Parts: sequence; structure tokens; C-alpha cells
Amino acid sequence: MGVGSFAIGTGEFVIMGLLPEVARDLNVSIPQAGHVISAYALGVVVGAPVLAVLLARWHRRALLVALMLVFAAGNFASALAPGYLSLNLLRFMAGLPHGTYFGVAALVAASLVPPGRRGRAVASVMMGLTVATVIGVPLSAWLGEALGWRAAFALVGAIGLLAAWMVRRHVPDSTPAPGASPWRELGALRRGQVWLTLGVGAVGFGGLFSVFSYIKPTMIEVAGLSPSRVPLVLAALGLGMVAGNVVGARLADRNLLRTIGGVLLWAVLVLTAFCFTASHALAATATVFFVGTIGALAVALQIRLMDVAGDAQTLAAALNHSAFNMANALGAYLGGVTIAAGLGWTSTGWVGALLALGGLGVFALSLSLERAARRRA
Repeated sequence: MGVGSFAIGTGEFVIMGLLPEVARDLNVSIPQAGHVISAYALGVVVGAPVLAVLLARWHRRALLVALMLVFAAGNFASALAPGYLSLNLLRFMAGLPHGTYFGVAALVAASLVPPGRRGRAVASVMMGLTVATVIGVPLSAWLGEALGWRAAFALVGAIGLLAAWMVRRHVPDSTPAPGASPWRELGALRRGQVWLTLGVGAVGFGGLFSVFSYIKPTMIEVAGLSPSRVPLVLAALGLGMVAGNVVGARLADRNLLRTIGGVLLWAVLVLTAFCFTASHALAATATVFFVGTIGALAVALQIRLMDVAGDAQTLAAALNHSAFNMANALGAYLGGVTIAAGLGWTSTGWVGALLALGGLGVFALSLSLERAARRRA
């Protein structure tokens, strides 16, 4: 299952480093080529709830295999896209299985271990996504530069096929929960704590993307790094995400709620620090590593959704990744607004800190309402 998340992580992020090649080949501008990224994200947001509901009665192993085959097909087809419009449509298709795959894989992983190790089990699935930022994305980007961007998508499709085979061979089969149905999954949308937990992710996680989306021009214009050294900064971010995934999972197994609140506070501090360290290359690189550790929030929120979703586990777990893609869009948009307003490249750190504070506020509201409900009970 971790290989599948590695494939998805590579496929999601590799295009960001190949936009000039895509734009040149399809005869469009770079901003237009960037719409390909948005098309994939839209596929994630749409596909997660729709597939989780429609396929609620499927056996989970068969569902994981099918989702990974659709993802692989979408990437192979992207490699053969004849034009700009078709590429956008195919990237949308490739994004459809993303959220449901992660949600179902997290549920399967958690079901295979004792309750006290759920965080580490989910982290083992998510590890593929974080490792992709360190290994898969640079490898695919190199292949794309050497053989063309289409080769990068073909590689992602091949990894997807490998993941489907490995899941079919090694993941134990598990039946859906008794009484599973699309209507029961939709019941998750009636639970206020599900919406609040998704809100924590959609707002609080946006800070990471506010900085990440503009890290290359920030490091070049503010820190004075040459473009050839920017990949080292990106690698630092990826390593931070790996570290956050490992440490965050262990902390979540010990105390889930304190971990969520602690990571959000940590995000406020780190993102604020970025505003002051961005002008110094070494200090900025170290801070970017710590910004990556905010990724610890992903595992903790996934476990939280399992706890508050009741018997509508699949939809709630899948929606977690829709929330993260909304965080991606929100962070990038607000960071762009402040830059366009003339507040400078480092303003993305202030935006990120405010978003982390917003996520902390949503989390505090969630806890307050939960305690009030317990008192009434």
C-alpha cells in the first residue's frame, strides 16, 4: 500500500517541475500549463467522496487494486495526451482515485494492528507519499528532462501497476463492514465533528502549502540561492515531511488530541520563523526542513476522522485528502495575494502562520463542542 502512495505522490508533484516542458510541447503559456495541476487537484476533491460512497460495498483489497489500476491508466493516458484540453481531462481522471485510495489504505492498515499502533500503521502507508517528495519526484523530473515530460507520466503509470500487483499479492482480503452501503457512508456528512476535523486540515494545513508553493522564487530572490541549489531546499522539505510522518505517528499513538494541537502550534512558530530566516540561505534551508515536519498533521487527522466518523469510515477517511487539496489551493492562493499586493516573498510565512492559527481555532471549537456533548450525555 505504501508503494501505491509513493506512485500517487510522485504523480501529483512531478508536474510542478516540468511545467516549462509541458507548456513548450503543447504550445501554451506556463500559467496555462499550471491548470494541469489544478485539474488533478479537482479530480481528488471530486473523486474522494463520490468513489467512497459508490463503492462502499466493495471488498477493500479489490477496491485498492481497482483504484490503483485507474490511477495507472490515467497516467499512461496522460503520457499519450494529444493536446492541452485532453491532458487536463486525463489529469482530472488520474486524480479521481487519489483520496479514496489513501482513505481505504489507511483503514486497512489500522485494522491490521492493535489500537495503540494505528498511527504508525497509517504512517507506513503515508510514508510512500513523503518519500516520493525526496526520491520519486526528483527521479521523474530527471527522466522528464532527459526523455520528455511524457516519459515521467509513463514511469508513474508503471509504478502504479507494480503497486496494484503488490496489493493483490500481499494485502489480506477484508470484507466491508456489516451493513455497509452508500447511504450509511453519507451519514458521515451529518456528523459535525467530521466537518470540523476536515476544517482543521483544510485551514491549518494550508500554511505548509503557502510557503511550499513559492519556495523556489523566495530562495532565489530573498536568500540569493542559485537555481541549481534550489533542489537541495526541496529535498530538505521532503526530509522534513518524512521526519514529521514518523515522529507524528508515534506521538499520535500516545495522545492523539495533544498531537494535533501541538503540531498546529509548532506550525505557527515555524512558519513565523521562516519570515525572519528566509534571507539567510542555511537558516532558511533548516527552517524549510521544519516546515516539512508540519506534515505530521496528516496522520493525526486521519486517525481523528476514524474516531469521529462512527460507522461511515470510508467516506470520512477519503475526505481527509480532499481537505488537504483544499489546503493546497487556499495556501497557494492567499500567498499569491500577499505577494501580488507587494508584501514580499516572505509574506507567505505570515499567511501560513495565520492559517495555522485558524486551524488551531477550528480544533479548539471541535474540542469544546465535544466536551459539551459529553456533559449533556
